[in-house]
Amino acid sequence: MASHSDTLVVFFGATAGANGGKLGSDEREIILLVWQIVDLHEKKVGKLHRCLVKPDTLELTEQCREETGLTLEDVVKAEPLDKVLQQFHQSVSSEVKGLGRSSYTLCVSSPLVVRQALHPEASKKNLVLPECFFSFVDLRKEFHKCCPNAGPVQKLTLASMLEFVGLPAVSEQTVGVREVRSMVQLTLCMLAEPHNHKFTCVETVKYKLDSGTCSKTEPVDSETVIRARGLPWQSSDQDIARFFKGLNIAKGGVALCLNAQGRRNGEALVRFINSEHRDLALERHKHHMGSRYIEVYKATGEEFLKIAGGTSNEVTQFLSKENQVIIRMRGLPFTATHQEVLSFLGPESPVTDGSEGLLFVKYPDGRPTGDAFVLFSCEEYAQNALKKHKQILGKRYIELFRSTAAEVQQVLNRYMSTPLISTLPSSPIVPVPVLTTPPFLPASSSTRDCVRLRGLPYAAGIEDILEFMGEHTADIKPHGVHMVLNQQGRPSGDAFIQMKSPDKAFMVAQKCHKKTMKDRYVEVFQCSTEEMSIFPPPPCKLPCLSPPTAYTAFPTLPAGLSEVALYQPPLSQPAADHRTQPSSHSGLLCPSATPVYEYEHELHSVLPQSPCFSLHRWLLRSSTRSHGSSCCPATSWCSRRLNYAGPAWCPGQDAGSALQYWSQGHPQLLPGIPIRP
Repeated sequence: MASHSDTLVVFFGATAGANGGKLGSDEREIILLVWQIVDLHEKKVGKLHRCLVKPDTLELTEQCREETGLTLEDVVKAEPLDKVLQQFHQSVSSEVKGLGRSSYTLCVSSPLVVRQALHPEASKKNLVLPECFFSFVDLRKEFHKCCPNAGPVQKLTLASMLEFVGLPAVSEQTVGVREVRSMVQLTLCMLAEPHNHKFTCVETVKYKLDSGTCSKTEPVDSETVIRARGLPWQSSDQDIARFFKGLNIAKGGVALCLNAQGRRNGEALVRFINSEHRDLALERHKHHMGSRYIEVYKATGEEFLKIAGGTSNEVTQFLSKENQVIIRMRGLPFTATHQEVLSFLGPESPVTDGSEGLLFVKYPDGRPTGDAFVLFSCEEYAQNALKKHKQILGKRYIELFRSTAAEVQQVLNRYMSTPLISTLPSSPIVPVPVLTTPPFLPASSSTRDCVRLRGLPYAAGIEDILEFMGEHTADIKPHGVHMVLNQQGRPSGDAFIQMKSPDKAFMVAQKCHKKTMKDRYVEVFQCSTEEMSIFPPPPCKLPCLSPPTAYTAFPTLPAGLSEVALYQPPLSQPAADHRTQPSSHSGLLCPSATPVYEYEHELHSVLPQSPCFSLHRWLLRSSTRSHGSSCCPATSWCSRRLNYAGPAWCPGQDAGSALQYWSQGHPQLLPGIPIRP
């Protein structure tokens, strides 16, 4: 039997436009309903009913007139849809009761009449459909279960199914009557020997959108996602669900897209429960929401996760309360407290669980953004809150909008990944050949496999960071620790660390956030190398001038000389004299290595992509090789440090100004130093 039902109501509908496989694709209204009852126990049928429906727009397409045989004069005299549905409900209920049955289920030859015609039209006309229209059985799917050799479900038609079981085609010519009688014959055949089929595959239509959260690690099938474009800016997830009424959207499956300013851009990503519903959604391309037509395109699961996916425990806890109405507040004073916001909303719109139902949005450094999200337990409280739109709190007017769980995730993701200091335009410089792929330089990528440490003690070094990371030290990439220097070239209290994978970076951010280092708590945020690359350049110590002529061009390597040779002393000279000999064919001589460790931290302040970065690596290698652990007490420290340490992060100094700085401050380091392009 059909779930809990003991009666089937075979149901057919036609619209004033396209019918058949394109039913409902052109937003035309229903003009014909036909139905007949089948008693599943007694295998008897009831009276056949055929009702015309008067549409609001009195117009029939040429295709509709040809297929249905109806004229405009026929439907003008009919009752509107709400009256016909009321008549349907009364007639079926009375007939089912007369048979001594207690329940019934619709049976259709295609879900289009329910999902693409009846529910969308009822939603636009604000009609409340009887409960029976929220569940149905698809005769084609039931027939496929009963006769698996009949062919794929999508290719089954009433004529092909009748032919497969050996039943003659119905001779009736009236559209609607012919289809219903064909379905009744097939139903009785499936109930009889030898099939003895039981109707069990009941499909449902969701009453409302289920709110919920989506994790970035959750798999999302790209065949279930669409992008809707052209939405009114004030539309909510419920408005979008109403536009797709009749189709089942996955829990938390509406993600409103925001622009660079955090405002809605008129687009949304919608995730459906399966590909069948997604394909039906694509048929609503250029259907209308109010006076606006909405474009519907395919999208990917990756796009959906980028907008709706989240990893914040705070957001997950905030959204853990289901069936809540979410309101977004924008423009709050930065000093606003929970109590001030609750007082602003007033007793007529109580917030769920008080201050726990209020989430302030903050930057990674803890500064407020002026945004907040509020939970309400019912629609009435949310409507009362929306009446406060543009009222004053402190000295600012506050904007209030309906919001979604996906928007909460998106806003939090956006602000948590915002660069902590805005990007400054770079000064124009004369191009200088640079090392194209230095070993320590992280390639720019949006993959969030890095963490940012904020609030480090100024005296903290690499060893302190490694101790702070604890067991996670093993997950750091080689040369993956980058100290951030301030305008004076001193530690700023920040550092970037490259981890081996985004999962490792996420675990560090979760486990080490606000952990203590030398009596200071350190904040740890997940980020990407792309965010590292846009960290702002501090002003140079000297004006950014063109590079000295000595460094504007670099000699090509002599034939037979490999890149490795640039880091080796000439074979014709003993290593001990390497420091003091004048420059030869390419300046492969090392200055005194004594001050290398003294100035090593300053060398790190040079942009890694400049020739001075090659200078820095060459000096360290030469000093370690020349002195050895017995001559240089810092060598053992340096060997472990260089295993993790990358270049310090102090962008903005071009090669010319950096070399000018070194030539003025440390002239003893420059003569004879090779600069490798």
